[in-house]
Amino acid sequence: MFCYQCQETAGNKGCTMKGVCGKTEKTANLQDLLIFTLKGLSVWDQKARELDVQVKGTGLFIAEGLFATITNANFDNPRFVKLIRQTLNQRDQLKEKVLSAYSKKYGKDLEEDLHDSATWFSDDVAVFEEKAKEAGVLSTLNEDVRSLRELLVIGLKGTAAYADHAAILGFENDEIYGFLSEALASTTKDLTVDEMVGLVMKSGEMAVNTMALLDKANTTTYGNPEITEVYLGVRSNPGILISGHDLKDMEELLKQTEGTGVDVYTHGEMLPANYYPAFKKYDHLVGNYGGSWWHQNEEFEAFNGPILMTTNCIVPLKNSNSYLDRIFTTNASGYPGSCHIPEREKGGSKDFSKIIELAKKCDSPKELENGTLVGGFAHNQVLALADKVVEAVKSGAIKRFVVMAGCDGRFRDRDYYSEVAKELPSDTVILTAGCAKYRYNKLDLGDIGGIPRILDAGQCNDSYSLAVIALKLKEAFGLDNINELPISYDIAWYEQKAVAVLLALLFLGVQGIRLGPTLPAFVSPNVLKVLVEKFDIKPIGDVKSDIEAMMAGK
Repeated sequence: MFCYQCQETAGNKGCTMKGVCGKTEKTANLQDLLIFTLKGLSVWDQKARELDVQVKGTGLFIAEGLFATITNANFDNPRFVKLIRQTLNQRDQLKEKVLSAYSKKYGKDLEEDLHDSATWFSDDVAVFEEKAKEAGVLSTLNEDVRSLRELLVIGLKGTAAYADHAAILGFENDEIYGFLSEALASTTKDLTVDEMVGLVMKSGEMAVNTMALLDKANTTTYGNPEITEVYLGVRSNPGILISGHDLKDMEELLKQTEGTGVDVYTHGEMLPANYYPAFKKYDHLVGNYGGSWWHQNEEFEAFNGPILMTTNCIVPLKNSNSYLDRIFTTNASGYPGSCHIPEREKGGSKDFSKIIELAKKCDSPKELENGTLVGGFAHNQVLALADKVVEAVKSGAIKRFVVMAGCDGRFRDRDYYSEVAKELPSDTVILTAGCAKYRYNKLDLGDIGGIPRILDAGQCNDSYSLAVIALKLKEAFGLDNINELPISYDIAWYEQKAVAVLLALLFLGVQGIRLGPTLPAFVSPNVLKVLVEKFDIKPIGDVKSDIEAMMAGK
């Protein structure tokens, strides 16, 4: 195996025996083969689009396949084998339609040398495992070509996750699907550096469009997030803990648990569900339990009731953990030995009755903490306070905004973000989204004229809200360039959705981003040089120096 798609990859070089995330060599190889087969499907999807051959569902299938390979989403090998078989089947069905359409249009058969991914086939799992060894990242020998291809594919995985969430709520955009297949197919071709860089930048544009689509899906369906005080304690009823990112699962779980005597708690990236008006009518939505994803071995054990993982991040259980029979997965997530909740039938709902019946037999959650925290500062809410914010900036009450969005992780070098939050001057405001917030969202940093010094927009995809806020402030101050705003970017990354967000920021022209705790291992020195020269990307440094630089606008 060779995997370096996440920030915690071994030695910041690559995992070669077992993933730091916990995935086995076999899982990593099957994920590589799934990406390889998705590239082959994309080759034929591009030809189908050229011939105007319409095959409904191919784009969404590609998005779902990419999503399954995101870090800490799926550890279930049989699920990957099934996905590979489905991909090969879809590819060959599409191939037949394309060949027929080509013959009808041009009066001759299609004759073209195609990439191996567009023609290779097997139905034998043993052959899958052998093929995977030659289909992975290192099959591209040139380091810089490999870097640009992987930067593209890794960003696509994040965008695909957001596209899938939007589709679940009934919001789709074929332009996004078309780009997913265009970009995947491009990695099977010998392109120039300029062409590859162009696709990476276009990936940033599509990430913006996809996050905008998901924002529309979420707010149309559940209302605009509101400033909300979220309870952090527990009640005496048995409970279900819901983690991940999928709001449709949240909605259906709340409906099915209503009146059952079972409470519902959010965990990790599901915390922002508490901010949506549609969910506030459910009295049995108690609040949020615990912290970010990497604490779950202890927190899931203490919760006592069942846990529903709607997406990543899953942490493999330790030998001392006893909650395997209480974990349920759904959507792109999977874990060996857990119960997987099937997809909903068209027009129907998922069936969470197994989870609810188990919850009734479980003890109530053990209290980890008490008190509350405040969130719900997505773009609609912040823009409602725009006059107050603009006046605070003009008067000097707010000297600077620091965007500290992104991911949390388990390594101690992420204490940097907690220390930055503590040490920032009292005339600064932190804008955050994603689970990076858990490094500081329970600190009492006070407010500036009634504006809290930590403004949490929501999940990682709600980084889109932070971009909207920045663009509206640019307009309010009559500035020509987003980089003229008193905003610094101190971004934490871990998995592939954060890479999509990073590419989105670059597409929007943001300069001077600090990225940590480390720069991505998949970015080669030459590619990094281009990013530094064009966008002034830089690694985080020490807390004191970085704060001084940010306050000076550097």
